[in-house]
Amino acid sequence: MKNTNVLISGAGIGGPALALWLARHGFNVTVVEKAPSLRLGGQAVDFKGRTHRTVLTRMGLLKEIEAHQTGGVDQEIVDADGRRLTVMPGEFTGGDIEIKRGELSRLLYERTAASCEYVFGDSITSLTETSGGVHVTFERAAPRTFDLVVGADGIHSNVRRLAFGPEADHVKHLGYYYALVDVQEDFGGVSKMYNEPGRMAAVGGPKAPAFFVFASERLDYDRYDMRQQKDILTRAYAGMGWQGPALTEAVRRSGDVYLDSISQVGIDRYSQGRVVLLGDAAYGNTLGGFGSGLAVVGAYVLAGELKRAGGDHRVAFAQYEEQMRGYAKIAKNGNAGPFLAPRTKRGIRMRNWLFKYSFLLGLMMKMGDKFANDIALKEY
Repeated sequence: MKNTNVLISGAGIGGPALALWLARHGFNVTVVEKAPSLRLGGQAVDFKGRTHRTVLTRMGLLKEIEAHQTGGVDQEIVDADGRRLTVMPGEFTGGDIEIKRGELSRLLYERTAASCEYVFGDSITSLTETSGGVHVTFERAAPRTFDLVVGADGIHSNVRRLAFGPEADHVKHLGYYYALVDVQEDFGGVSKMYNEPGRMAAVGGPKAPAFFVFASERLDYDRYDMRQQKDILTRAYAGMGWQGPALTEAVRRSGDVYLDSISQVGIDRYSQGRVVLLGDAAYGNTLGGFGSGLAVVGAYVLAGELKRAGGDHRVAFAQYEEQMRGYAKIAKNGNAGPFLAPRTKRGIRMRNWLFKYSFLLGLMMKMGDKFANDIALKEY
């Protein structure tokens, strides 16, 4: 087999999932991650349907994930006085299996640390394809040459930028931002969500101790500067009713804030020469509900096709794209922003109305299951 020396950028979910499969198939894998260590916190992620369960079973992870699952949490939608208007059921947001992102990342890392090389606190600075591989330079480490490079580094993919061009060419801002905040204050112990036109705040839910979504044009800020993110968030929620003042104070005192746009990736091809994209880097749609499932299925397919092609990346990448294009079509549609934070009072009422009628909710969940299972998995 050829092209067995593979570099993966990103140690979230897709990267380690791919590393697991490639190591099993006989490849030599290096994973580089910009963060100094595994990111063990973060929001809950979920899997749904037969296809996701099948891949997790073949990975040997399903039982462990089920043992660590958080379970869907019903969320009360309240008015400004805290009175319940309706309930968003846990099975709507939590899929069949829900687990903290950091916990899943840890499980994947533990399964791959002995068979793969992990390099934390570093990032790729250039990719130069040669006749025999890809010459890679790093911020810290010495340059190296790999047979193949995989960008599994999220919706703001560094690999995609280096190999395919500027982010603005491939990522569309959908008019909203979201924030996950690790607030320390107790807001009653019950999962609650409150809306005003164009903004939503939730506490105690599955995403994070505090979760925010608000309408906004594209913002210019440093995604690694927490102080800037706190300032943006507190300005966006100034004057909000319900527990708004207490929440904005909690944001200022918090130790961890993650603010990002709700965006959608649109790219003509998943590969460029010896470089290929996986997960959100290729088919991301923020808060779309399918990101983790697409990442683990994509990792299974990409690794399997490389094995089947004997390492011939031209054949394998074409087969990977052919299978994943159709499956990832769910990421080309939808925008979670208007659903979570409708821009009008009427929009908020209509969204709340949905949860009062189980047949409509059931129809939406069945559609989600259909998309989650819309691929014929090969045996590799």
